[in-house]
Amino acid sequence: MDDELRTLARRLRAESGGSTEYERLLVTQDGEELAYVLTAHQRPLWARELAAFRLGCAGDRRAFEALVLLLNHRDPERCVSAAHALYRLADPRTPRAAAALATNELRVAYALVPVRLLIRLRAPESVPALITVLGRRLGPGDPYWRLALACVEGLGALGDERGREVLTAARAHPRLTAPAEAALARLAR
Repeated sequence: MDDELRTLARRLRAESGGSTEYERLLVTQDGEELAYVLTAHQRPLWARELAAFRLGCAGDRRAFEALVLLLNHRDPERCVSAAHALYRLADPRTPRAAAALATNELRVAYALVPVRLLIRLRAPESVPALITVLGRRLGPGDPYWRLALACVEGLGALGDERGREVLTAARAHPRLTAPAEAALARLAR
C-alpha cells in the first residue's frame, strides 16, 4: 500500500464507521466491483472516493468522471487524493478538466489543487490556465493570494516565456514580489 492510499484509507476508515464494505473495497482486486460502486445508487461518498481512487491509480479510465468531481470538492483532502489518482490515471482528458476547474471563477476557493495538478502535468493547457488564474488574482484586495502564489511558482517551474507579462505584473504585490522575481529569473535561463 503506497503512502497516498494509506492516508486515504486512514481518513475513510473513520468516515465509514468501520463498515465491512470499507474493508472489502480497500483490498479487492476486482475492478468490476470498484466500478459498480461508482454507478450504484445511494453509495456513500467515502465508498465512491475509495473506488475511484483505486481505479484511477490502477489506470482504469472508468474512474475519470468521479475523480474530476472529487478534484472540485470543498474538502481539500478529497481534492488532493483525486489529484494524485488523476495524475496516475494519465487520462488525456485530465489537463483540460483541471484547467476548466482552475479557471472557473465561481469555484475559485477550490482552485488550488487543480492548479497544482496542472503544474505537475506540464500539459499544453497548464501555462494558459495559470496565466488566466494569476491575472485574475492580481486585482486589489483579492483574498486568494495562496492561489496566486501557486500560479507564480508554477509558471516559474514550467519556464514558459508566455508567463513573463503576468509574472512582471505580480511583482507589484508584496506577497508575490520575491516569488515572481525568482520565477522571472527562471524564465531568463
